[in-house]
Amino acid sequence: MLSILISGVINGGAYALLAVGISLIFGVSNLINFAQGAVFAVGALVGWWLIAREHWPLWAAVIGVVVFTGLLGLVINVLAVQPLAGAPPIAALLSTFAVSIILANAAQLVFSPDTRRFPQLLSSDDFELAGVRFGTLHIVILSITAAVITALAAFLRYHRLGQAIRATAQDRDAAAQMGIPVRAVENIAFVLASALGGLAGVFVGMYVSNVNPTIGDTAVFEAFTAATLGGLGSMPGAIVGGVLLGVAEAFGIAQWGDGARQLITFVVLIAVLWLRPSGLLGKARTLAAEPMTGTFFGLGTPYRLRRWQAAALIVFAVAVAPFLFSAYVLEVGTQILVFAILALSLTLLTGNAGQMSLGQAGPLALGAYCSALLTTRAGLGFWPSLLISGLVAAVVSVVLVSPSWRLRGHYVAIATLGTGAMIAAFILNAGDLTNGPQGISGIPQPSILGFRFEAPATYYLLDLVILLLVIGVVRRLQDSPLGNVWAAIREDEIAVRSAGVNAASYKSLAFAVGGFFAGIAGSLQAHQYGYIDPTLFNMQTSLLAVTIVVLGGIRSPLGVLLGSVVLVGVPELFRGLQDYRMLVYGAVLVLLIRFRPQGLLGRKAA
Repeated sequence: MLSILISGVINGGAYALLAVGISLIFGVSNLINFAQGAVFAVGALVGWWLIAREHWPLWAAVIGVVVFTGLLGLVINVLAVQPLAGAPPIAALLSTFAVSIILANAAQLVFSPDTRRFPQLLSSDDFELAGVRFGTLHIVILSITAAVITALAAFLRYHRLGQAIRATAQDRDAAAQMGIPVRAVENIAFVLASALGGLAGVFVGMYVSNVNPTIGDTAVFEAFTAATLGGLGSMPGAIVGGVLLGVAEAFGIAQWGDGARQLITFVVLIAVLWLRPSGLLGKARTLAAEPMTGTFFGLGTPYRLRRWQAAALIVFAVAVAPFLFSAYVLEVGTQILVFAILALSLTLLTGNAGQMSLGQAGPLALGAYCSALLTTRAGLGFWPSLLISGLVAAVVSVVLVSPSWRLRGHYVAIATLGTGAMIAAFILNAGDLTNGPQGISGIPQPSILGFRFEAPATYYLLDLVILLLVIGVVRRLQDSPLGNVWAAIREDEIAVRSAGVNAASYKSLAFAVGGFFAGIAGSLQAHQYGYIDPTLFNMQTSLLAVTIVVLGGIRSPLGVLLGSVVLVGVPELFRGLQDYRMLVYGAVLVLLIRFRPQGLLGRKAA
């Protein structure tokens, strides 16, 4: 029992360091910094390199990591956040989301994706208390964590810069009017937060003895949960939330195994969103405007083809392309079409209803696994499985995100990210149902009236027909009275509620439609691959869907197709780009948000 508690407190200390950084930036900039997890991973890898390769002593390596990640945080703020100061917070949020992917994949290119053993510099079992063995490593980690958090609290309370940070967190506009250099304060906040993230990376690397470029993916979700549990913007809350989450996970893992970690985290997050969204020590904030909606992406009006142009494009795609292109190009074409359908799920959800989803890989996975199980175990045909998979994905998407309906902005983004993570964790742990990490194989090919879709050209035509149907539905919904209500919610939810409209119901419907389309895409993907496993449905897949819609124009179905061609087709056709694919995705998203938020096929409104 005591050993489990010690393990939980140590993990909780690392979560607390990350959560304090997240709360610090949120308090100063009203921004959820998704890059914090990637900075954590970079800190762990740089610490490993300084100790294992350069043979620095531990104290020097820790200082080196803190300095490096602190400067990295400054660069992130200056290049990816501050230029978006005049845009709604959704812009900066997506920018940090993209930066996290850039950093994670840059780390893979520099250090390789391999897991490395962190040098064991301190003993982990040279003391004993009440029959429980622990070591100098545990004492050092806990002592340094406590000292750093105490020093930060003293800095924020007594130093002039710390007081300026607190004043900015309380009221940004009032702080600016009092002469506080708000931009400089934001830089300091990012430096401190990133330095804490790097320090946490070193501690976790020392504790678990293994590091790799992907360790930040799970850590950032747990840090968000800890910060939300304690209260976003509350430094003491972040500490309490981190320790409580670490202890809860430790006892849960002892009971059900390590695979239950993400499920425990998600349950804690959902419970907080349901019962106390302001957190244990946080205060409810009154937002002047909805940070996830507004006119940032609404600046552009979608470009629409004339009827003869659309007809010509369809004729070419149906009657010419299958005979003009090789089997390999058509196979790439099927992937383009499937991801276009996935991205169209965001066209209505985000482009029209203004609800940002950062976990769209979740309903995609639900559709894929549901269809695979129905056809391989229940003996159901492809077409009923396709529809049922879409419905299941729609229902589950609504149920899992429903606690956030009465919330706004950042909590919705965190909830959708958590939904995707929870679905992935469930698939990985439900071995009896999903076959766990081994995945499901032998998924049958689609068929209709005895005709099997076996050749690449037939798969391509199947996906094309379904894509055209989805585009037709999206266009009709955009032009319908329902589409007008979604647009009103996107622009000003408070005004919509004041008019007596139940905004939560319309949000639920938007998530249901988006989940249905994503489930359809997952079903198609499963039957075309013939095999699926959890690695196909990760955070990078969600980022790809977001990048596709932003690239083409977030309200443009035609732009979605263009974005899918550029981001899915081009890297597939040029295999040399495979190692740089996600790096390019992240860079494209950052540049689009900065310079062309209306997308390539969006026309800037006058």
